[in-house]
Amino acid sequence: MKILCIGEMLIDFTPVRGMKNTYTANPGGAPANVAISAARNGITAGFLGKLGNDDFGKLLINTLKEDKVKILCPELTDEATTTLAFVTLDEGGDRSFTFARKPGADMMLDESDVKKVDFKEWDLVHAGSVSQSGKTSRERDAVLLALKTAKESGALVSFDINFRDKIWDEKECAEESGMIFPLTDLLKISEEELGFVGGEENIPDFMKEHNIAVVVETRGGDGAGIFFEGGVMDIPAMKVEVTDTTGAGDAYWGGFLSALLRQGVRKVSDITAEKLLTAGRYGAVSGGLCIQKPGGIPALPGLKEIEERVSKDLLTPTS
Repeated sequence: MKILCIGEMLIDFTPVRGMKNTYTANPGGAPANVAISAARNGITAGFLGKLGNDDFGKLLINTLKEDKVKILCPELTDEATTTLAFVTLDEGGDRSFTFARKPGADMMLDESDVKKVDFKEWDLVHAGSVSQSGKTSRERDAVLLALKTAKESGALVSFDINFRDKIWDEKECAEESGMIFPLTDLLKISEEELGFVGGEENIPDFMKEHNIAVVVETRGGDGAGIFFEGGVMDIPAMKVEVTDTTGAGDAYWGGFLSALLRQGVRKVSDITAEKLLTAGRYGAVSGGLCIQKPGGIPALPGLKEIEERVSKDLLTPTS
């Protein structure tokens, strides 16, 4: 059971509650969050992405090592500093981001880095759209090559739109994501990203157009919808007190993908509604546990904690 995540790892500067203009440096970055979530779920995880040759890059390398995530680009780059994200939380714990990434080290991934990877070693390969942003085409080509090679090697391909308006505009994100959709088996979107697929009512047709097996729409406190074979299962969220939503979607997705792999899913034909239901419950609990704590990666739960809550929170779906 092996997941490889490709893209950005960065520092989230998270506000310290009760202390004005004070931040804590937490490790984060959506693909890295998913990798560490998977590792904490008992899955062998790897991370393919560039980090800066600076104190923050060294902190992030150590973070990956602590969770035993395989580091496929261990050399720190001098071409740019590690990307930074400053998090703003509203009264309900919802977050927004301001990025220091002009450029950031995560943008330095190269096709040569991808060609060193044996994709036959991995059961599932995951990436997000932030990897496609930036003025250089280098990382875009690298991520596309990685996902194409993963697909050709027989791995499942997972993609998270993960649109960030402070990084690029919707049109450019849609164009870049459009090149990845045909490679995608498992697509994660948020309700704010429904425009990228033509609206919720268009999801089944969008899936047919791009031959996507599963689309999961995360809806925050309203749970998630799992679209599969023309139908949708609506799984409620855990009812918890929200502290910080940073990394919640990645916690969901890490729990979801890990549960699929533990159930023996290695190819699209292995996916069933029952397996998706189980994965959806694990994802909902993983996300629910995450938002009760501050920070991204520090808040990601482990398998034991998730399973304890899954047995208590039935999270009965509707369809």
